[in-house]
Amino acid sequence: MQLIDQHAKRIMEGCKERARDAGLRFDDETLEYVVTNRDLVELSPKVMIPTLYDYWVHDLEVLQGRGRYELYPSNPYETVINTRPAISFYNDNNPDWLNVMIFYHVLGHIDFFQNNLFFRHTWDDDFAGQALANKRALARLRSEHGRWVDYVIEFARAMDNLVDFHGLISDLYRPPRGDWSRRLDWYFDVFLQEIKQLRISDYVKEVTRFNECQREAGTAGEDVFFKAVQRKYPEFAAMYERSGRTPAPRHRDVMQFVLDHSRFLNQEENKWMQQVVQIVRQTSLYFQPQIRTKIMNEGWSSYWHETLFMRDDRIAGHEVDFARVNAAVTSMPRIGLNPYALGMRLFYWIEAAADKGRYSRAFLSLLDADRRRRFDRKSGAGREYLFAVRENLNDYLFASTFLEQDFVDAHKLFVADRRLDESRLVWQWYVKSRSADQYKQMVLDQLYHPPHVTIDVARTRGGALHLVHHFEGKPLVREFVQNTLLGIEYLWGNPVVLETSEVESIERPGRDDGAAAGAGDTAGALDITWARVRYTMKDRQLEREVI
Repeated sequence: MQLIDQHAKRIMEGCKERARDAGLRFDDETLEYVVTNRDLVELSPKVMIPTLYDYWVHDLEVLQGRGRYELYPSNPYETVINTRPAISFYNDNNPDWLNVMIFYHVLGHIDFFQNNLFFRHTWDDDFAGQALANKRALARLRSEHGRWVDYVIEFARAMDNLVDFHGLISDLYRPPRGDWSRRLDWYFDVFLQEIKQLRISDYVKEVTRFNECQREAGTAGEDVFFKAVQRKYPEFAAMYERSGRTPAPRHRDVMQFVLDHSRFLNQEENKWMQQVVQIVRQTSLYFQPQIRTKIMNEGWSSYWHETLFMRDDRIAGHEVDFARVNAAVTSMPRIGLNPYALGMRLFYWIEAAADKGRYSRAFLSLLDADRRRRFDRKSGAGREYLFAVRENLNDYLFASTFLEQDFVDAHKLFVADRRLDESRLVWQWYVKSRSADQYKQMVLDQLYHPPHVTIDVARTRGGALHLVHHFEGKPLVREFVQNTLLGIEYLWGNPVVLETSEVESIERPGRDDGAAAGAGDTAGALDITWARVRYTMKDRQLEREVI
């Protein structure tokens, strides 16, 4: 591995100038390395951080990458790391025209890393350097404690998705603490959600009303807002006073709670384990935004490498070569999901719609199909709107907001399913739906969605750790429950209790024989009955009971 030569660096600097002229924003300093094709394959399984701490799963992923490369030799294009400065890796045999395309793609990634608000907590640190320090710290601990370090890593990674990423992000954007901010916190976080238990739609209306008061009344916006609150909820002021004006703590970060309150980890002989758990937690939080923005991140980079490459005079004569490579990356599959392709097309669609003023109330209120098709206010605000989308959304918000029927129809998208042809014993694929709602749901179902688990502090004090899974329509993966609770029990030093929801029965509407639906049933919606269950891990033994 070595830095790119001066010729390739001049190409990269030229790409930076053109990218900035188009509106992308990123730091001046970047590092680019060239590696062999095989090494580039091995960088990706290493979670794209060469300095990441050593762990057997990482080594296994590298071996799998080698195996895939030997069976199906491929030419991966790049790997880019969100560090300060940003680091990217390239094949050592790329021609100049291909480097131009790849450099634009990488600059799209760097712009996304350094401007999307879900990455805010990564902007001030050099994670590659921190990862190297963590790697050395674990190596030192291994020399002192042997294989127990790997056991602790294993147990900590069992709960590394139980971190409060959104709490971390909200703290970064929370305004300076004043009496007004505490009152708002208590109103929105406790009064509306826990006491009044408002529906999501009504909660959003309250947020919108507050924003309108801020815009119209400026610094007096909060007072105007709470005057209306007092008329609607006369009891609010007294309840806020009794609350001590302090928002109730939300124990949503299981890893941090274990670090802070585990008597086992706080014993003098076990304090070295805290460093291990903290390293795993820190690494998990670093990668949370990358997992949550895969479609947007790859789509944004693909949009820019295509947009900027086609304007670049340095590619003359290589348009056909580019078309081949670009089609391999951004082609839309008929079955399945390509984040590069879907994200790029959505960005093009958003830009065209914003240019015509179609995100205005005037357009959204139209019901006539012909008038919607002809609507064009020629606002020219498409590129500006794109940058706002890039800055403020993640994959869930991106897909939920912009996957609409017009887009699905324009790109002839559909949801596919399969059924068994019993006469030939083969699976047949068929078009299940062309509805935008169902296509959107298919995309949302494939997004990263960690379980919402909190700590019941009242029942945890001085004994077993009580975890509550807030059911959101998706059950926990049952085969993972035992190992996860086993690891948490070890680190907590006491029994662990988990309350969750699981399927009790599955039936199809209209069945009169009382039989549960089998795998051969293919038509009709399912009636699913959910049961609340409690798992208890004590002395490495798991018990399950229906509550």
